[in-house]
Amino acid sequence: MKKLVVTDRTLCQDCLACEMSCSEAFYKSYGLHTSCIEIDTKKDNSINVKVCNQCSLCAKKCPQEAITQNAKGVYMINKKKCDGCLTCVEACPKGVIATVEGKPTPSKCIACGICVKACPMDILAIQEG
Repeated sequence: MKKLVVTDRTLCQDCLACEMSCSEAFYKSYGLHTSCIEIDTKKDNSINVKVCNQCSLCAKKCPQEAITQNAKGVYMINKKKCDGCLTCVEACPKGVIATVEGKPTPSKCIACGICVKACPMDILAIQEG
């Protein structure tokens, strides 16, 4: 299975380069909740890096069956089948399915590696197998 992983959360500097690169790849701009990776600060001031682990909950909950697993194990949203109900967004335990106001369908991590290349701390990786 191909997926995005965080190799060392403690090294994250909260620069948001990963968020910005993901958002720009999907939507050509950066804004709140427009990235399929999310950096936030916990109550203890530690940094939390949330990424999709390809758990399939979004696919299981989608009433249109618009989210399916490809040959590499990545869950993909079929934009032609998706009706924009956002059930997948609500189902995602990590809260990393991106939505943009005015866009008919959400986006989720497809393990493309754009955020991996953007991270200056080299804490993200695409894992296969």
